[in-house]
Amino acid sequence: MKTNLGAEAGTSRRSAKSDSAFRTISEAAKELGLQQHVLRFWESKFPQIQPMKRAGGRRYYRPEDIDFLSNIRSLLHDQGFTIKGVQKLLDQNKGKLPSEISVSAAEVDQAAFASDSSSKMVAEGHPVSFDKSALKSVLDELQELQGILRVSLQEVKKNP
Repeated sequence: MKTNLGAEAGTSRRSAKSDSAFRTISEAAKELGLQQHVLRFWESKFPQIQPMKRAGGRRYYRPEDIDFLSNIRSLLHDQGFTIKGVQKLLDQNKGKLPSEISVSAAEVDQAAFASDSSSKMVAEGHPVSFDKSALKSVLDELQELQGILRVSLQEVKKNP
């Protein structure tokens, strides 16, 4: 009489890998709750993600790769960082992610904005927060300057 004990044991052994086992891209994606193309995209954006590649280009993610990807996922999906914000964070920490993120996404993006004098960061959709009273003060000053320029322009038109 045949039993299914062997088949069941083999199935459960295959589906439950040890924490130290390498994962294929499909296993890594499933574990992280992501699509495979997202992992491939992140590889292009974060040079720190370097899974082993075997013949035929098949990716194998080490446990430390999974941990790193998990942290990236948390920063992007849970904490509101942008890809550029995470890249900036990695640059500030020599390619490593701090074990505990003590800065907010807005602070990293604001620092990136401050270091880039143009408004490129804002145009790319980075969340930046400002003090509303300071903004109001700047707006009032700009409106006053606009009035001065209008009067000057009218005088130039009258007396060329």
